[in-house]
Amino acid sequence: MDIEFEKLINLQKLDKEIADISIFLDNIPSKIEEINKKIETSSQIITLAKEKMAQNQKKRRDLEAEVKDIKEQISKYNRQLNEVKTNREYSSLLKEIEEAKQKVNDIEEEIIGEMLAADEIEEEIKTASQKHREAEEKFSREKDTLQQEKKKFEAKKDKLNKEKEKLVPKIPSDQVNLYLKIYKKNSGIALSPVNEEFCSLCHMRIRPQVINELKGKEKIILCENCGRILYCVN
Repeated sequence: MDIEFEKLINLQKLDKEIADISIFLDNIPSKIEEINKKIETSSQIITLAKEKMAQNQKKRRDLEAEVKDIKEQISKYNRQLNEVKTNREYSSLLKEIEEAKQKVNDIEEEIIGEMLAADEIEEEIKTASQKHREAEEKFSREKDTLQQEKKKFEAKKDKLNKEKEKLVPKIPSDQVNLYLKIYKKNSGIALSPVNEEFCSLCHMRIRPQVINELKGKEKIILCENCGRILYCVN
């Protein structure tokens, strides 16, 4: 019985292409997820900057409230100046007033510092927002490209599967079964060409007698080392 080497070789070629496409398609969801994470990271930079601005504003409000309280205390001290009866009490109040005024000055300096910091944070938000828009556009294009490639390769995979469906019935079932058994065992490669008296895949030397038998194409011969179906190119 003649061995359908050409059809088996074509079957392996189809299986190889189908497997490669399947790997590509299987990786698309993780690639899209990676792009989404990049977009999220870009967005988080804006969020962090806005949180920093919120903290800055809160601190300024707290400082301004503290200044207001101190100034009210100063007003209270000033009213008390008119009520004291001794120089000692008068001097003590003046000292309290001076210390309170100094504290107001220090806090107002701090407020100015926070206002300057707010300007820098505002610029940080604008820059981050611009970069996020650019990144979003870029990543959106990448996702569109992946979706287009997905459709293209899905169509190609369907075409290859149809070719395989037409090819398999043309090969004797025992040869197909042996091919499938070796295919599963050897990482999707069931056939190996003999190149200059060597198995191309495992580089085992093939005896001259075996090579002559292979050229006759009358029976399937497996490589003694890797177990794949051997065939002669010429």
